[in-house]
Amino acid sequence: MRVLLLVSAFNGLSQRVWCALKETGHDVGVLLATSPQDMIDGVRRARPDLILCPFLKDRVPAEVWRNWRTVIIHPGPVGDRGPSSLDWAIADGARRWGVTALQAVEEMDAGPIWATRTFSLPPAPPRKSSLYNGPVADAALECVAEVLVKAADPEFRPVPTDDMPTEVPGTKLRPLMRQDDRAFDWADSSESIVRRIRAADGAPGVRTELAGLEVFAYDAHFGPARVGKPGVIARRRQGAVLVGTGDGSVWLGHLRDAGRQINERGIKLPATHLLGKRLRDVPDSPLPPGVEPESPAAYRQIRYRRTGRVGWLHFDLYNGAMSTGHCRRLLAGLRHAAAQDTEVLVLRSGADAFSNGIHLNVIEAATDPAGAAWANIRAINEVCREIIRCTRQLVIAGYAGSAGAGGVMLGLGADVVAARSGIVLNPYYDMGLYGSELHTFTLPRRVGPEVAQRLIDDKLPISADRAAALGLVDEVGPRHPDAYADWLAALADGLSDPRAARARRSAKARRLAAERVPLDVYEMRELAEMSRDMWADRSGFAAARHAFVMKKRAESTPDRLRLTTAEAKPIARPRNRRPEIRPAVPVNA
Repeated sequence: MRVLLLVSAFNGLSQRVWCALKETGHDVGVLLATSPQDMIDGVRRARPDLILCPFLKDRVPAEVWRNWRTVIIHPGPVGDRGPSSLDWAIADGARRWGVTALQAVEEMDAGPIWATRTFSLPPAPPRKSSLYNGPVADAALECVAEVLVKAADPEFRPVPTDDMPTEVPGTKLRPLMRQDDRAFDWADSSESIVRRIRAADGAPGVRTELAGLEVFAYDAHFGPARVGKPGVIARRRQGAVLVGTGDGSVWLGHLRDAGRQINERGIKLPATHLLGKRLRDVPDSPLPPGVEPESPAAYRQIRYRRTGRVGWLHFDLYNGAMSTGHCRRLLAGLRHAAAQDTEVLVLRSGADAFSNGIHLNVIEAATDPAGAAWANIRAINEVCREIIRCTRQLVIAGYAGSAGAGGVMLGLGADVVAARSGIVLNPYYDMGLYGSELHTFTLPRRVGPEVAQRLIDDKLPISADRAAALGLVDEVGPRHPDAYADWLAALADGLSDPRAARARRSAKARRLAAERVPLDVYEMRELAEMSRDMWADRSGFAAARHAFVMKKRAESTPDRLRLTTAEAKPIARPRNRRPEIRPAVPVNA
């Protein structure tokens, strides 16, 4: 079937749908909703059998939905309508939610229903992005699969909304959630504050005041018992600030300058980065008094623990963005873990993201963006080098979340790459950057020079299963985060036999010693290219970075994503002018 994804952005859910349909044999393309006329013209050119809208904030033009079957994937159960479905569900403490596939009609979210799924929500407030990329995305994929089956049946007719049973009570048309609906007082309970901030996480955040500055708050975590007056910053730690509440405290990891007094462009940044000198009297404490290191209230982005012969280095960075400081802390954690007398070291991410490479927001906000970018890429390269050269333990890279660009390359030097099912990898560089992370060394050794070059040039997402088929990933574990954690633990335990692990480590050491071209040479070549991108801006890194950070809307759909017309030949994808990544000498087996 010829399927067109009509989307506001090619986001994580849209990429999962794209990968799933491609892998089941459908001809799939993407059309970005840049304007009503562009949508109409794009659909006319593509002539799809079916239009799916997994992420669409815009109204579908009548000329489109009247002439082509158009199905909207709405992140709410039957009966729910409106643009803030997940925000209301989290803020109201809903215990059950859902996803509905409905046909586009004149009235938004009111069309007949093709498919629906429901799922439970946890008692603790989930972060909106975690809910969207987890249970919502999983339910959406099931709905999409059902829609494709029904679309192939000429007898199928979608069911009017009024004829469908309502599985989640209280669903109705809800308005756009505004800041007045999100507002809280610092004297409120920690649970209430965290719930409201998490309901707005990603966007738009919740407006409040900290240290005399109007900000939008994001990335909220429960803190320890009462540490000070409500609304007063008591401590700072690893980029976050600890703020007193009515019954305890809350960690805030990221803020945005609402009044644009400090950052005129209002870029979302780590809290301590934004507040800067306003925190000069706030103690930078390893841990608040009385808080155990493993307590969730400790706020630790990077944690190490040991279980028998296996060491676990867990890192969970907001949106997978890794600033220079993040990279240095992760490097210190890696070196600590490698110094232990364990057989296996697992480098495992949080479920939201493995890594998306260097921190573009921090770079954009810097007084010297080129210098900040250069320091960031050098720091992340040190992490990659540590993984590649680790021969004291067998290293497993646990990709529990999706990854992009340098974040994909980050863990490829591990002995075993173990991905969670359902994640999406974007194993290429964009943003006007050649890329580094020692990918010219690791990527060809995993998939071969030709496939490596194709992945870099095509600039397309791949699923975990496809990555495993290519050799980019070694193992694919269960989708559910808890099941994946158990599976990963069993995998690590199975590889921790001292004799077998020692043999594998010795073989790796011999391979590294036999390399004819030193690792430093690969990095030097990458950095030579990156210097031209960062300092000379030869490929538009500054403009691309700015557009990404400021969330500027795309002006057109990239050719590589388009659905070609029935008569047209496949679009020729011009090669990136970057040098090829195949090594100068044969890759050692």
